[in-house]
Amino acid sequence: MTGQKWESGTTGGSRAWFDRAQGSLAGGVSSSARLTSTGPHPYPLYIASGSGTRIRDVDGNEYLDYLMSYGSVILGHADPELTAALTAVLETGAMFGTCNTAEVELAELIREMVPCAELVRFANSGSEAIQGAVRAARGYTGRSKILKFEGHYHGWSDTLAVSNRPGPAEIGPYGAPRSVPHSPGIPAGVVDDVVVCPWNDPEALRTLLDVHRGDLAAVICEPVVANNACTMPDPGFLPLLREECTARGILLVFDEVCTGFRTGPGGAQTLFGVVPDLAVFSKALGGGLPIAAFAGRRHVMEPVARGEVKHGGTYNASPLCATAALVTLRRLNRPGVTRHIEAAGLRLMETIRRAAHDRRIPCAVQGVGAMFQAVFTPDGAPTRHYRELLRADQARYHAFRHELLKREIHANAFALACWFVPAAITADDLDLTCEAVTEAFKAL
Repeated sequence: MTGQKWESGTTGGSRAWFDRAQGSLAGGVSSSARLTSTGPHPYPLYIASGSGTRIRDVDGNEYLDYLMSYGSVILGHADPELTAALTAVLETGAMFGTCNTAEVELAELIREMVPCAELVRFANSGSEAIQGAVRAARGYTGRSKILKFEGHYHGWSDTLAVSNRPGPAEIGPYGAPRSVPHSPGIPAGVVDDVVVCPWNDPEALRTLLDVHRGDLAAVICEPVVANNACTMPDPGFLPLLREECTARGILLVFDEVCTGFRTGPGGAQTLFGVVPDLAVFSKALGGGLPIAAFAGRRHVMEPVARGEVKHGGTYNASPLCATAALVTLRRLNRPGVTRHIEAAGLRLMETIRRAAHDRRIPCAVQGVGAMFQAVFTPDGAPTRHYRELLRADQARYHAFRHELLKREIHANAFALACWFVPAAITADDLDLTCEAVTEAFKAL
């Protein structure tokens, strides 16, 4: 850290690279999520390097990073142990398109750590693994409809890219939300197979389950709604989901792309004590490399195991990516590692709450220590479902994020996403961040 404030005009290199990128990349980016602004400037930061908790942009500015590649780089940037293991794999061959020993060891470790994981299949991204889990659920039950919750994000592919962040004019009645495609290009038939329900509402859930009795293959949710500003489940809501699905012969699927291994070695299902039939993992699983998994009860996964339900992929669990995941999970499975992450995050959350209170700015800090978000709700109360987020002051969040960026703290650019805390975080990092948060609220 330089100790000097980040000022406008010092990111000219990022601006030049973005101008150049627009000539060859669609929109100048490789992912719609990267079309972010650098404070008031209409271009994203271009990051050149990182180590531990720090990243550096092409202009040489250094930041303490709480984006952490959307939670993927859980050990920290360029972790020495991980780097050494990957270097050894690169020297012997990164992938062969065949079976390899690392994938077997990795599947065994996931079985050891995750309650529902009796059989595992690997993929390359959360979106791919979601497709695998949904196909497994449909193949096992012989039904086609999936119930998801309004605002929950399950990847960009057609399968469940429905009602991720619908606008107020299109969402329909609260108790029976419309199924709204996330983007043009998603077929109506796909949308018709997705039933949308409000989160944290037992009555609405039971009503929709009754209306679609016999048609639903699965109910899927983000246990901690990372893409709804870390909206938490109400006490008892996840056990209710489990109870209702069991009683009705519907599979329960946890999307643990963000919570998996980050909220503890067993993920959200251990944190909340609720075991789903299927679960999906990515992000922290690979420590920064592209790998994902869907896993579940043996009887649910058996059609996949027998090849009746088809699933494939040339790059699935390559030696390089499987080794990255092995190194990462072995570290996260050590006593104290995720406890350190959680404790650090809880301190940051409390600092934001205190700063908001002292400045009389309504602000809810919600989630868990490992992943959380500050939401500027009108009354400062935490959100319980997606529609309450529509009332949040996103402009104030963007101002907060900009003030942090000026103080060399790099947080998620999206008000409805979240902060991710890495295992590499130190006491000095926390002190610097807490000081920056306090100063940022003064500026607000």
